[in-house]
Order: sequence, then C-alpha cells, then structure tokens
Amino acid sequence: MALVPYDETAVMGLQRFHKPLATFSFANHTIQIQQDWRQLGVAAVVWDAAVVLSTYLEMGAVELRGRSAVELGAGTGLVGIVAALLGLYLCS
Repeated sequence: MALVPYDETAVMGLQRFHKPLATFSFANHTIQIQQDWRQLGVAAVVWDAAVVLSTYLEMGAVELRGRSAVELGAGTGLVGIVAALLGLYLCS
C-alpha cells in the first residue's frame, strides 16, 4: 500500500510505476527491475531520483573503481547495481 493514497487514473506521470518491469541501460548493461506498487508500495518502484543519481555516477563525476560502500537497501537497488557495474565494491 502506498503511503499517500491516490487515484492512479487521475495522476499523470505515475502510470510508469504500475508497469511490472522497468528497463534501463547503464554501464554498457541492460538492467531490468521488477516493480510492484500495489503489493509493496513506494519502495518497489524505480523513482526518478535513482535514475538521475545513476546517470550522475555513470558520467564519472565520482571515481568508484576500487572503492567500497555499504548498500543500505533503500528502494529497488538501481543505484547500487549501477555503482557495482562501475567498479564499486558493495558491502551488504
């Protein structure tokens, strides 16, 4: 259940969150993430912020190769997946 109830037919732009599969291309890989808004709510969809941060990392704004980070497991994990593909060692 979403934290904020809404009528999905009335809100423009949110229809993509109801698609069962989100597909992205980062670091020369195709990444497919299953989404389930109705069962798991806002944590089970890929938000624009994750796409923007993944793009920022892919642009090389931060050197990731050979570095370590802790993946906190927020959201669908797109940013962590992209960071790992770019050479970041993720500790879980």
